[in-house]
Amino acid sequence: MFEAYPVPFEARLEARAHSVEMLLRQLLDGRALDGEIDRPQRLLAAMRHGVLNGGKRLRPFLVLEIAALFDADTEAAMRVAAALECVHCYSLIHDDLPAMDDDDLRRGQPTVHRAFDEAAAILAGDSLLTYAFDILADEATAIAARHKIDLVGGLARAAGLGGMAGGQALDLEAEKSTPDETDIIRIQAMKTGALIRYACEAGAILAGASASDRARLAEFGSAVGLAFQLADDLLDVTANAEIMGKATGKDAAAGKATLVALHGVDWARRQLSGLVAQAHGLLEPYGERAVFLKQAASFVADRRN
Repeated sequence: MFEAYPVPFEARLEARAHSVEMLLRQLLDGRALDGEIDRPQRLLAAMRHGVLNGGKRLRPFLVLEIAALFDADTEAAMRVAAALECVHCYSLIHDDLPAMDDDDLRRGQPTVHRAFDEAAAILAGDSLLTYAFDILADEATAIAARHKIDLVGGLARAAGLGGMAGGQALDLEAEKSTPDETDIIRIQAMKTGALIRYACEAGAILAGASASDRARLAEFGSAVGLAFQLADDLLDVTANAEIMGKATGKDAAAGKATLVALHGVDWARRQLSGLVAQAHGLLEPYGERAVFLKQAASFVADRRN
Protein backbone atom coordinates (compact mmCIF):
# COMPACT_ATOMS: atom_id res chain seq x y z
CA MET A 1 0.00 0.00 0.00
CA PHE A 2 2.80 2.42 0.89
CA GLU A 3 6.45 2.54 -0.08
CA ALA A 4 8.42 -0.28 1.50
CA TYR A 5 10.68 0.48 4.43
CA PRO A 6 13.91 -1.48 4.23
CA VAL A 7 15.51 -3.67 6.87
CA PRO A 8 17.93 -0.88 7.88
CA PHE A 9 14.94 1.15 9.10
CA GLU A 10 13.63 -1.73 11.18
CA ALA A 11 17.11 -2.26 12.59
CA ARG A 12 17.36 1.46 13.39
CA LEU A 13 13.96 1.42 15.11
CA GLU A 14 14.91 -1.64 17.14
CA ALA A 15 18.29 -0.20 18.12
CA ARG A 16 16.70 3.06 19.28
CA ALA A 17 14.08 1.12 21.26
CA HIS A 18 16.77 -0.99 22.91
CA SER A 19 18.79 2.07 23.92
CA VAL A 20 15.76 3.79 25.42
CA GLU A 21 14.74 0.64 27.26
CA MET A 22 18.21 0.32 28.79
CA LEU A 23 17.98 3.89 30.06
CA LEU A 24 14.48 3.29 31.43
CA ARG A 25 15.78 0.24 33.30
CA GLN A 26 18.44 2.41 34.90
CA LEU A 27 15.95 5.13 35.78
CA LEU A 28 13.53 2.62 37.29
CA ASP A 29 15.96 0.79 39.54
CA GLY A 30 15.47 0.35 43.27
CA ARG A 31 17.81 3.07 44.47
CA ALA A 32 16.17 6.16 45.92
CA LEU A 33 17.32 9.45 44.41
CA ASP A 34 18.36 12.50 46.39
CA GLY A 35 15.16 13.95 47.78
CA GLU A 36 13.30 10.64 47.62
CA ILE A 37 12.68 8.86 50.93
CA ASP A 38 12.20 5.36 49.52
CA ARG A 39 11.02 3.51 46.43
CA PRO A 40 8.24 1.04 47.41
CA GLN A 41 9.13 -2.21 45.70
CA ARG A 42 5.63 -3.29 44.68
CA LEU A 43 4.88 0.11 43.17
CA LEU A 44 8.21 0.08 41.37
CA ALA A 45 7.46 -3.42 40.05
CA ALA A 46 4.11 -2.19 38.70
CA MET A 47 5.82 0.76 37.02
CA ARG A 48 8.42 -1.52 35.46
CA HIS A 49 5.70 -3.90 34.28
CA GLY A 50 3.99 -1.04 32.48
CA VAL A 51 7.16 0.33 30.91
CA LEU A 52 9.63 -2.51 30.33
CA ASN A 53 7.34 -4.69 28.24
CA GLY A 54 8.66 -4.20 24.74
CA GLY A 55 6.96 -1.95 22.26
CA LYS A 56 8.42 -0.11 19.30
CA ARG A 57 9.12 3.11 21.27
CA LEU A 58 7.94 5.22 18.34
CA ARG A 59 7.72 8.47 20.28
CA PRO A 60 11.29 8.19 21.61
CA PHE A 61 12.42 7.24 18.10
CA LEU A 62 10.96 10.49 16.73
CA VAL A 63 12.63 12.55 19.47
CA LEU A 64 16.01 10.94 18.78
CA GLU A 65 15.87 11.11 14.99
CA ILE A 66 14.80 14.74 14.92
CA ALA A 67 17.43 15.68 17.50
CA ALA A 68 19.97 13.95 15.25
CA LEU A 69 18.92 16.17 12.31
CA PHE A 70 20.48 19.07 14.20
CA ASP A 71 23.41 17.16 15.75
CA ALA A 72 22.01 17.54 19.27
CA ASP A 73 23.67 15.92 22.28
CA THR A 74 22.70 12.23 22.18
CA GLU A 75 22.61 11.66 25.94
CA ALA A 76 20.34 14.66 26.51
CA ALA A 77 18.05 13.53 23.69
CA MET A 78 17.90 10.04 25.21
CA ARG A 79 16.73 11.44 28.53
CA VAL A 80 14.04 13.55 26.85
CA ALA A 81 12.94 10.46 24.92
CA ALA A 82 12.80 8.41 28.14
CA ALA A 83 10.75 11.10 29.90
CA LEU A 84 8.25 11.12 27.05
CA GLU A 85 8.01 7.34 27.12
CA CYS A 86 7.18 7.48 30.83
CA VAL A 87 4.23 9.73 30.02
CA HIS A 88 3.12 7.49 27.15
CA CYS A 89 3.29 4.36 29.31
CA TYR A 90 1.41 6.09 32.14
CA SER A 91 -1.35 6.85 29.63
CA LEU A 92 -1.53 3.21 28.55
CA ILE A 93 -1.71 1.95 32.14
CA HIS A 94 -4.60 4.30 32.93
CA ASP A 95 -6.27 3.75 29.54
CA ASP A 96 -6.43 0.00 30.27
CA LEU A 97 -8.24 0.48 33.61
CA PRO A 98 -11.82 -0.81 33.99
CA ALA A 99 -13.16 2.75 34.24
CA MET A 100 -11.56 3.59 30.90
CA ASP A 101 -11.11 1.05 28.06
CA ASP A 102 -11.07 -1.98 30.39
CA ASP A 103 -8.37 -4.08 28.68
CA ASP A 104 -6.77 -7.25 29.98
CA LEU A 105 -3.84 -7.38 27.54
CA ARG A 106 -1.18 -4.89 26.52
CA ARG A 107 1.64 -5.93 24.16
CA GLY A 108 0.62 -9.55 24.70
CA GLN A 109 0.98 -9.37 28.48
CA PRO A 110 -1.52 -8.81 31.30
CA THR A 111 -2.22 -5.13 31.82
CA VAL A 112 -0.90 -3.59 35.03
CA HIS A 113 -4.22 -3.69 36.87
CA ARG A 114 -4.52 -7.40 35.99
CA ALA A 115 -0.95 -8.26 36.92
CA PHE A 116 -1.20 -6.27 40.18
CA ASP A 117 -4.47 -4.49 41.06
CA GLU A 118 -6.30 -1.29 40.18
CA ALA A 119 -4.79 0.78 42.99
CA ALA A 120 -1.27 -0.25 41.98
CA ALA A 121 -2.03 0.60 38.34
CA ILE A 122 -3.35 4.06 39.23
CA LEU A 123 -0.33 4.81 41.41
CA ALA A 124 2.09 3.41 38.83
CA GLY A 125 0.62 5.75 36.22
CA ASP A 126 0.72 8.70 38.61
CA SER A 127 4.35 7.96 39.45
CA LEU A 128 5.43 7.63 35.82
CA LEU A 129 3.77 10.92 34.90
CA THR A 130 5.50 12.85 37.68
CA TYR A 131 8.80 11.04 37.10
CA ALA A 132 8.83 12.26 33.51
CA PHE A 133 9.12 15.86 34.72
CA ASP A 134 11.76 14.81 37.25
CA ILE A 135 13.84 13.38 34.40
CA LEU A 136 13.49 16.53 32.30
CA ALA A 137 14.31 18.86 35.20
CA ASP A 138 17.28 16.84 36.46
CA GLU A 139 20.68 18.42 35.89
CA ALA A 140 21.72 15.16 34.22
CA THR A 141 19.52 16.26 31.30
CA ALA A 142 22.13 18.68 30.00
CA ILE A 143 20.06 21.12 27.97
CA ALA A 144 20.08 24.91 28.05
CA ALA A 145 17.67 26.20 30.70
CA ARG A 146 15.49 28.08 28.20
CA HIS A 147 15.07 24.92 26.11
CA LYS A 148 14.37 22.83 29.19
CA ILE A 149 11.57 25.21 30.17
CA ASP A 150 10.05 24.82 26.69
CA LEU A 151 10.30 21.04 26.96
CA VAL A 152 8.64 20.92 30.38
CA GLY A 153 5.87 23.33 29.39
CA GLY A 154 5.29 21.60 26.07
CA LEU A 155 5.01 18.17 27.65
CA ALA A 156 2.59 19.43 30.32
CA ARG A 157 0.29 20.86 27.66
CA ALA A 158 0.58 17.86 25.33
CA ALA A 159 -0.24 15.43 28.15
CA GLY A 160 -2.86 17.40 30.04
CA LEU A 161 -6.24 19.09 29.84
CA GLY A 162 -5.78 20.51 26.34
CA GLY A 163 -3.95 17.46 25.01
CA MET A 164 -3.93 13.74 25.74
CA ALA A 165 -5.98 13.67 28.96
CA GLY A 166 -8.55 16.04 27.49
CA GLY A 167 -8.74 13.89 24.37
CA GLN A 168 -9.35 10.81 26.49
CA ALA A 169 -12.20 12.63 28.27
CA LEU A 170 -13.75 13.63 24.95
CA ASP A 171 -13.35 10.07 23.66
CA LEU A 172 -15.26 8.68 26.63
CA GLU A 173 -17.99 11.29 26.19
CA ALA A 174 -18.25 10.40 22.50
CA GLU A 175 -19.36 6.87 23.38
CA LYS A 176 -22.66 8.43 24.53
CA SER A 177 -23.13 10.78 21.57
CA THR A 178 -22.67 10.91 17.80
CA PRO A 179 -19.57 12.96 17.02
CA ASP A 180 -19.07 14.19 13.47
CA GLU A 181 -15.84 14.08 11.47
CA THR A 182 -14.59 17.36 12.95
CA ASP A 183 -15.20 16.08 16.48
CA ILE A 184 -13.43 12.80 15.78
CA ILE A 185 -10.38 14.52 14.30
CA ARG A 186 -10.16 16.85 17.32
CA ILE A 187 -10.40 13.90 19.72
CA GLN A 188 -7.71 11.97 17.88
CA ALA A 189 -5.41 14.97 17.55
CA MET A 190 -5.59 15.37 21.34
CA LYS A 191 -5.72 11.78 22.59
CA THR A 192 -3.09 10.29 20.27
CA GLY A 193 -1.63 13.09 18.20
CA ALA A 194 -0.57 15.48 20.95
CA LEU A 195 2.27 13.31 22.29
CA ILE A 196 3.47 12.40 18.79
CA ARG A 197 3.47 16.06 17.80
CA TYR A 198 5.37 16.84 21.01
CA ALA A 199 7.92 14.11 20.26
CA CYS A 200 8.72 15.77 16.95
CA GLU A 201 8.89 19.30 18.27
CA ALA A 202 10.87 18.19 21.36
CA GLY A 203 13.69 16.87 19.19
CA ALA A 204 13.95 20.30 17.59
CA ILE A 205 13.61 22.19 20.89
CA LEU A 206 16.39 20.34 22.69
CA ALA A 207 18.65 20.92 19.70
CA GLY A 208 18.01 24.66 19.76
CA ALA A 209 16.51 24.59 16.26
CA SER A 210 14.92 27.68 14.72
CA ALA A 211 11.27 28.59 15.21
CA SER A 212 10.54 27.71 11.58
CA ASP A 213 12.13 24.26 11.97
CA ARG A 214 10.18 23.69 15.17
CA ALA A 215 6.92 24.62 13.44
CA ARG A 216 7.67 22.43 10.42
CA LEU A 217 8.52 19.40 12.54
CA ALA A 218 5.50 19.91 14.79
CA GLU A 219 3.35 19.89 11.64
CA PHE A 220 5.12 16.68 10.58
CA GLY A 221 4.24 15.25 13.99
CA SER A 222 0.60 16.20 13.56
CA ALA A 223 0.44 14.33 10.24
CA VAL A 224 2.13 11.28 11.73
CA GLY A 225 -0.18 11.40 14.75
CA LEU A 226 -3.30 11.40 12.59
CA ALA A 227 -1.86 8.58 10.48
CA PHE A 228 -1.05 6.57 13.62
CA GLN A 229 -4.61 6.80 14.95
CA LEU A 230 -6.16 6.09 11.57
CA ALA A 231 -3.95 3.01 11.17
CA ASP A 232 -4.85 1.94 14.72
CA ASP A 233 -8.57 2.22 13.93
CA LEU A 234 -8.04 0.18 10.77
CA LEU A 235 -6.23 -2.52 12.74
CA ASP A 236 -9.08 -2.62 15.26
CA VAL A 237 -11.32 -3.61 12.35
CA THR A 238 -9.00 -5.81 10.29
CA ALA A 239 -6.50 -7.44 12.70
CA ASN A 240 -6.87 -10.01 15.47
CA ALA A 241 -5.81 -10.01 19.10
CA GLU A 242 -2.88 -12.39 18.53
CA ILE A 243 -1.34 -10.03 16.00
CA MET A 244 -2.12 -6.88 17.97
CA GLY A 245 -1.18 -8.12 21.44
CA LYS A 246 -4.45 -6.65 22.77
CA ALA A 247 -8.17 -7.03 22.22
CA THR A 248 -9.55 -5.90 18.86
CA GLY A 249 -13.02 -4.99 17.66
CA LYS A 250 -13.66 -3.05 20.85
CA ASP A 251 -14.41 0.27 19.16
CA ALA A 252 -17.29 -1.21 17.17
CA ALA A 253 -18.56 -3.14 20.18
CA ALA A 254 -18.62 0.04 22.25
CA GLY A 255 -20.26 2.01 19.46
CA LYS A 256 -17.27 4.33 19.36
CA ALA A 257 -17.13 6.74 16.45
CA THR A 258 -13.99 6.53 14.32
CA LEU A 259 -13.13 7.80 10.87
CA VAL A 260 -13.03 4.19 9.68
CA ALA A 261 -16.54 3.59 10.99
CA LEU A 262 -17.70 6.87 9.44
CA HIS A 263 -16.14 6.52 5.96
CA GLY A 264 -15.05 2.90 5.54
CA VAL A 265 -11.79 1.01 5.13
CA ASP A 266 -11.02 2.07 1.54
CA TRP A 267 -11.44 5.76 2.37
CA ALA A 268 -9.20 5.36 5.43
CA ARG A 269 -6.46 3.79 3.36
CA ARG A 270 -6.59 6.65 0.85
CA GLN A 271 -6.37 9.13 3.70
CA LEU A 272 -3.34 7.33 5.08
CA SER A 273 -1.61 7.62 1.72
CA GLY A 274 -2.27 11.36 1.73
CA LEU A 275 -0.98 11.81 5.27
CA VAL A 276 2.22 9.94 4.44
CA ALA A 277 2.74 12.12 1.38
CA GLN A 278 2.18 15.23 3.50
CA ALA A 279 4.66 14.03 6.12
CA HIS A 280 7.28 13.25 3.48
CA GLY A 281 6.82 16.66 1.87
CA LEU A 282 7.42 18.44 5.17
CA LEU A 283 10.78 16.68 5.47
CA GLU A 284 12.06 17.66 2.02
CA PRO A 285 14.26 20.54 3.28
CA TYR A 286 16.33 18.05 5.31
CA GLY A 287 17.21 15.81 2.37
CA GLU A 288 18.79 12.43 3.04
CA ARG A 289 19.32 13.25 6.70
CA ALA A 290 15.57 12.69 7.19
CA VAL A 291 15.41 9.30 5.48
CA PHE A 292 14.57 7.40 8.68
CA LEU A 293 11.87 9.91 9.56
CA LYS A 294 10.29 9.44 6.14
CA GLN A 295 10.40 5.70 6.61
CA ALA A 296 8.88 6.12 10.07
CA ALA A 297 5.86 7.90 8.55
CA SER A 298 5.41 5.04 6.06
CA PHE A 299 5.86 2.48 8.82
CA VAL A 300 3.20 4.10 11.02
CA ALA A 301 0.67 3.99 8.21
CA ASP A 302 1.41 0.45 7.08
CA ARG A 303 2.10 -1.24 10.44
CA ARG A 304 0.57 -4.57 11.28
CA ASN A 305 0.49 -4.23 15.09
